[in-house]
Amino acid sequence: MAPQPARGTFKFDKYYLVMEELRQSGAAITEHAPEPCPREWLEAVHDPAYVDEVFRAEVPRDKERRIGFPVTQRIRDRVRHTNGGTWLAAKLAIQHGYAANSAAGSHHALADTGAGYCVFNDLAVASNRLIAQGDAGRILIVDCDVHQGDGTASLTAVREDIFTLSLHAEKNFPVRKARSNLDIALPDGLDDAGYMAALSKHLPAALDAFAPDFVFYQAGVDPHVDDKLGRLALTDAGLVHRDRYVIREARKRGLPIASALGGGYGDDQREVGARHARSMIAMADENAKP
Repeated sequence: MAPQPARGTFKFDKYYLVMEELRQSGAAITEHAPEPCPREWLEAVHDPAYVDEVFRAEVPRDKERRIGFPVTQRIRDRVRHTNGGTWLAAKLAIQHGYAANSAAGSHHALADTGAGYCVFNDLAVASNRLIAQGDAGRILIVDCDVHQGDGTASLTAVREDIFTLSLHAEKNFPVRKARSNLDIALPDGLDDAGYMAALSKHLPAALDAFAPDFVFYQAGVDPHVDDKLGRLALTDAGLVHRDRYVIREARKRGLPIASALGGGYGDDQREVGARHARSMIAMADENAKP
């Protein structure tokens, strides 16, 4: 955990609340502590000049405003570990079928700047590293955060070995959307049934057409009806149904899948943390099915 910065509105306390909820759930979980992401892995995806700004904790104010909080040394160290966590989750998923990073999912970060509470794009960084090391040949990134994964789409746009699928609220942040390989823009107020109709139409088709050998899942809980920054209307049961479905579609094709936490916002941070915990527990349970 990094302390709350002096400026900015982002609340960091949900991350330890997620872990508290997981530990109190009674579910059989195994915790792993990631190493900080090496600088050269970050520079392979992000502009080295921007990486240097972050490592020196001297990010210009205009970029900090775009991120939403100042990048202190503690924040720098935190984001290096959360990026390392997505990489570790991927390696564990290859062994076990599924693993979760209890943070990260920083899908708005661009090449030369962070944005939307994201400093480095762990999904793009981990995808690039998996392919570079030969752990995967083709990666599908399934982004079900309520906000479009514009950074991930931009950072992987020219790659034929990474496919981005984004289901997001059409009228939500960012105002200017990037172009994913497949964008599904959803109307305000969409409920459980409408969401699942869209997901079940497009996810299996993307899996079969692109034929990945690894899947990353941005499992944001901000499509929830009570989310402070969402515009959709999924229920608790709807989120669990969504998450189980994504895991089931990947695993029945024999594909390892790693999830990142993604977005979830509200005044009651413990309830937001509980949504994230329920999400991960449901996905792990689905993976455990024969």
